[in-house]
Amino acid sequence: MTPPPEIRRLTYADLPQVIAVERRAFSTPWSLAMFVLELSKPSGICLAALRGERIVGYLVCSRYDTVWHLMNVAVDDRLRRQGIAEALMDRLFEMADAPGEQYTLEVRMSNVSAIKLYEKRGFRAAGRRRGYYHDNREDAVIMWRTAPDETRSDRVLDADGALSQAAARQLKA
Repeated sequence: MTPPPEIRRLTYADLPQVIAVERRAFSTPWSLAMFVLELSKPSGICLAALRGERIVGYLVCSRYDTVWHLMNVAVDDRLRRQGIAEALMDRLFEMADAPGEQYTLEVRMSNVSAIKLYEKRGFRAAGRRRGYYHDNREDAVIMWRTAPDETRSDRVLDADGALSQAAARQLKA
């Protein structure tokens, strides 16, 4: 079994490797300037997945008001289906999740494997953007994810059947 990749913040120094992966992954790749812009946003989360010194995947997520927008996720085309994108998304959620936190993304309707990955991570289809992709006018599926709310009624009791501390705090408020 392949060990999980190291996940860390993406840096400007990573961009040559990121651009190489981007060009192999997408028919209309982002420009260097687009990556620089996203890295310069203080509210964004940009992550790199590494095997040794090599970038094998990356994720770019921007914060817009109260919603996270997952802008770009890519994995080296020779290393797909090894859990790299899942590891990137899991790290994003570790960093950004709070009860009720919302995420959105767009994905090509034809990208069934990506849609399945997003669904596995809690995203649900919520609409369509017609002609969203400029290269072939393909529609995009709009997907949303809401982080679990720890105060929901199905989480009120802990494993021993006792009132959880979070639920007790809610009742006192």
